[in-house]
Order: sequence, then C-alpha cells, then structure tokens
Amino acid sequence: MAVREINFDGIVGPSHNYAGLSLGNLASASNAGEVSYPRAAALQGLGKMRHNMALGLAQGFLLPLPRPNDPFLAAIAADGSEDRRLMAAAWSASSMWTANAATVSPAADTADRRCHLTAANLVTMPHRSQEWGDTARQLRTAFADPAHFAVHDAVPPCFGDEGAANHMRMAAAHDAPGLELFVYGKGGGAYPARQHEQASRAVARLHRLDPARTLFIEQNPEAIAAGAFHNDVVAVANERVLFIHEQAFADPAATYSAIRAALPEAEIVVVPADAVSLSDAIRSYLFNAQLLTLPSGEMGLVIPLEAWEHPRVHGWLDAMLASNGPIRRVLPVDVRQSMANGGGPACLRLRVVADPATVDPRFMLDDAKASRIEQVIAAHWPEAIAPGQIGDPALAGIVVAARAALLDAVDLAELA
Repeated sequence: MAVREINFDGIVGPSHNYAGLSLGNLASASNAGEVSYPRAAALQGLGKMRHNMALGLAQGFLLPLPRPNDPFLAAIAADGSEDRRLMAAAWSASSMWTANAATVSPAADTADRRCHLTAANLVTMPHRSQEWGDTARQLRTAFADPAHFAVHDAVPPCFGDEGAANHMRMAAAHDAPGLELFVYGKGGGAYPARQHEQASRAVARLHRLDPARTLFIEQNPEAIAAGAFHNDVVAVANERVLFIHEQAFADPAATYSAIRAALPEAEIVVVPADAVSLSDAIRSYLFNAQLLTLPSGEMGLVIPLEAWEHPRVHGWLDAMLASNGPIRRVLPVDVRQSMANGGGPACLRLRVVADPATVDPRFMLDDAKASRIEQVIAAHWPEAIAPGQIGDPALAGIVVAARAALLDAVDLAELA
C-alpha cells in the first residue's frame, strides 16, 4: 500500500458568520458582531488546499454540515424568544475546522492494523456539540472500507473531547509505528479546559493503542488562560519533529524526556517565551500551522499571513531558517476569514495517514474538482452575512440551497 499523510480540509460553509460563540477563543470573541464573508472564506480555504496540492501533497476535503440545524432548533423549541446565541449556534459553520472532527490513529499504531477515527463530541460549546452525529456519518462515508478503517462514535459527553486539536503523533516516518500524544487540560481556570483526560484515555483504548507508545500530557493552565483553547494553538508535530512554545505543557522537561525515551530520533524545536510570548503566539497563530513533510523529504511550515506579518514572530522564523534545524521552509497562506473566527491553517485540516486508494474518491481533491467546487461557491455562497441576518428565513433558504448545490457537484447527495 502507498501509505501517506492526507490532509482533509473543511470547506467553509455558506452560513459562516461571526457570532462570537467560542468562550476562550480570543479572535472569535474580539470579532463578534462583525460582518462575515462566506464566499471569500470558502475560496480562501480552497486556495490553501490548492497551495498544498501544488507542493505535491495529498489533499482531501470534508463537507459543511447541514445548517441551519433544524433538529437542534426543534429540540430547544425555538420560537424566536430564545437567547440569540442559541439561534446563532444552529447556524454555526464551525465544522469547517476539521481538526476538531475526530482523533485519528494510523494503522501502524493500532492493534488490528486499521486506521481508527473517533468523532469528537465537542461538548464544551453548544454550537459545536451538535456536530458529531453528522460528522460521524460523513466519516463513515469517506472511510467506509472496513478492511482499512474503523470509525467510532463520540465518547460519552460527560468527558469533553475536542479531537485532533488536542492530539499529536510523532514517528520516524508517517507509515512507521508512532508515538501518540494526547494533551488534556484541567478545569478551574479563567476559561474551560475543553479536553478531558478521561476522554483522551477512552479514545486511546478505542483505538487499541500500545500503552508504551501513548503519552497523556497536561496542557499548561497558563496557556489555556492566555487563549490557547486547544493544544494546536501552541504546538504541532510531524514525523520526528515537535514544534512547540516553551509554555505549552504543564511539565515540559518531563514530557520531553518521555518523548525522547519512546522515540530516540525525536527533534524538539522549542520557541522561547522571551522571543515569542504566549500572547504573540496566540495572536499570530504561529503554531496553528501545518508542519508537513514535502516530497523532497524536507519539512515545511504552512503558517497564516498573520504570523508572517508579526515582527517578533517573523524575526524568530528568519533565525530558525538560518539555522540548521529540521524545518527548512516557511510557507504563508491567506486564511484571514477563518483567522478572524479563531481558526488557522491547522484548524482547517484533519490529518489521516492511509493509502489514498482506500478512501472514497469523492472526498479526494484534484484541480478539476477544486475548480468545480469554486464555481459552486462563487455562484451560491452569500457574499456577506451581517449579524442581524442570522435566523432570517430567506437567508436560510440560500444557505440550504448552496450546500445542496455543493453536494450535487461532488456526487454526495446522500449526505443531505
């Protein structure tokens, strides 16, 4: 099998808006009430996918979920008198951030040698807690081959699980047995700790991982309080490399020692706080980046333009590139509409290590399909959504019709 890493990016949905629903996500909160631009957001996302395909990387996509979520509105007996945030939750396009769709363990790590995916329950935030059922249905369509994949329902919602945003994997190569890192938070701080330790442990058991090659790591409470609501705001890993902020973990020294003991070839690139503060890292989303192995074998870091334009972050990146470190290229991309809602390049993708031939081909992207999707977005996605339009029946009809046109264009009408 030609096993490789495939990044599945979320297509930004036609109801993309800035309702500020995500407590602890500073970008989301600071832009609450602004006018959003769904068409531009979706085209920016496709632009990032094209950028990565041009690098020679395998690229897939996941579809927006049905919005407005009428079953959710019915379950809360919505009649117009409810808190406006509940209506906004039913319209949320947050499934675009597929790093929260699931936790993924490649076949090389699991006891039955299948790739396991567990849908994330996202229970901490009402607008996201609605997602997992539709997400699991989509994952079971994309990864339907039982000889190669096992897709699990979400763990019980008494344990909060945020998916791959709090999970990393390190290995000598993508197809080699890996070390899986589950990062959890503890409650009691200024913002909720979204990933519970017991959720991480449940996922590891579901995936039948080797306990000797599985680490459970506490996120630094200071990072959560500063706005690192997910681990992927302060750390990212790829193959043997961990790229991380100095203040990401509660006990960094012990964690690095455990990583090196389990994976002797590990290279840990630590960005010191006196060079890039937590505030700088969170504002720029330096670590919410895609750390990728390019076809040449060198590693590249796909970062948002905001990181490249940040003077201290840019200065540190220049120094890193001038050194003889493992990250040899920095590749800025424009995802400003996603960034304004608190999601950078890493939020927009779910990493799956598998043979692309085992994936339903309708979810794999090529240039022709990207062009077809872009044509649908240009024709059907709203150009702008103002906060007062959320809940408008006419706009709801446009949003529903836009998603239906996309499903038809990619031959996935069964997900309607």
